[in-house]
Amino acid sequence: MHDGRRRVLAGVDPAAAALGLRVGQVLTQAQALVPDLAIHPADPDADGAGLRRLAGWCLRYAPLAATDPSDGLWLDVTGCAHLLGGEDALLRDLVCRLAAQGLAARAALADTPGAAHAVARFGTAVAAVVPSGAQAALLADLPIEALRLPAETAEGLRLMGFERIGALAAAPRAPLVRRFGPALAQRLDQAMGTVFEPIAPELPPSLPHARRGFVEPLLTAEAFSTVIAALMAEVCEALEQAGQGARRLDLLFERVDGTIAALRVGTACPSRDARHLERMFDERLEGVDPGLGVEAMRLVVSAADRLAPAQAAARLCTGEPPPADVAALVDRIGNRLGSTRVYRTAPVESDVPERSVRKVPPLEPPTRQGWPEAWPRPVRLLDPPQPVEAMALLPDHPPVAFTWRRIRHRVRRADGPERIAGEWWKRDGEMRSVRDYFRVEDQEGRRFWLFRRGDGVRVESGDLRWFLHGMGGG
Repeated sequence: MHDGRRRVLAGVDPAAAALGLRVGQVLTQAQALVPDLAIHPADPDADGAGLRRLAGWCLRYAPLAATDPSDGLWLDVTGCAHLLGGEDALLRDLVCRLAAQGLAARAALADTPGAAHAVARFGTAVAAVVPSGAQAALLADLPIEALRLPAETAEGLRLMGFERIGALAAAPRAPLVRRFGPALAQRLDQAMGTVFEPIAPELPPSLPHARRGFVEPLLTAEAFSTVIAALMAEVCEALEQAGQGARRLDLLFERVDGTIAALRVGTACPSRDARHLERMFDERLEGVDPGLGVEAMRLVVSAADRLAPAQAAARLCTGEPPPADVAALVDRIGNRLGSTRVYRTAPVESDVPERSVRKVPPLEPPTRQGWPEAWPRPVRLLDPPQPVEAMALLPDHPPVAFTWRRIRHRVRRADGPERIAGEWWKRDGEMRSVRDYFRVEDQEGRRFWLFRRGDGVRVESGDLRWFLHGMGGG
């Protein structure tokens, strides 16, 4: 690209950076260092458009996404991280998905946008979560450029001996402001959290949405609920015209002080049942802080899927009619606890018990693989199996009693053994070890699933210790 009359590097890939090239370097100097340098003309407009599209893609992670030109994104994930398994899981998923698209990314999550920006660009980790309230200590060792200061300001501070943010934050504020202007103090305060830094969300025009502005700011959950009903009716009408159902909805509360609060809900299957969707938002309104008042509310459908015509609109995404209210119940529980915590179990074709179960979405259709009928499995598997002290006759007799957690259980009925060996294609030598499983019932009617490690003949088959692997079942 051109910088005045000079041509400079607008970006470098990792290979170029390893050769000593850097952004802002004069092109002739770069070509002197790397004679066969591959050059592509910069296109800031196309880059900006691509960054905006990427911000729209990131709405899967948060209801508030915005660009940070020329190569960054802002995401406000407040109240959303639990839906993806926590903050660490959210960052890992984001970085991995971008990498799968050929985009190298670094990400950080912090209390303030300034701290997240600094750690993502100048920290050591590819994905880092800054503990709440710890941004000052973490920023202290980062260079002053991490504050997003103009180049001439950073250069002037270095001439004065300031290299790290910690030293700059500890210095008297007034002389620095007189010399470098108020922007220096503002960036420090934004990074530390003493001054709020808003993020203006960018919404792709293709997303169904509705907005209401108010003459007088709203403050109560009852008023919010009334507005939600109106917004939901408008959005559901747009979804019906498009033949779609909502999978994820974001409700934005625009406060009078310029800040934005957000709520996000998701559905297990496409839905445009306005009452059901309203109810999911209503259940969470008590957690919304209106601040000095909410001057506008916006409802955005950030993810939608095709939905069958009217006669099949109530069916699940699998095409099968659901039991009454199952989909609605899954949605309400998932939005409270996180979608990763709501699932059902499905069988896997494996004789090894801990490998014979997998988690599947709660509304996924039944698999063709069934549970073994001859040897039923317990309702609950313990991971890992817990050791017990048992009395039994060898080689194939069930225990007459066992002690678990200092409680002795006398066995009244037993069935077994069911011999299970390892899977030779999983681990070397696994087939040499065996487990003999017994279903037992104690005198109080409680049922347990026990196994003995080893067959009592071959030493390599196991050490003959007993373990409790499950409870309940037939």
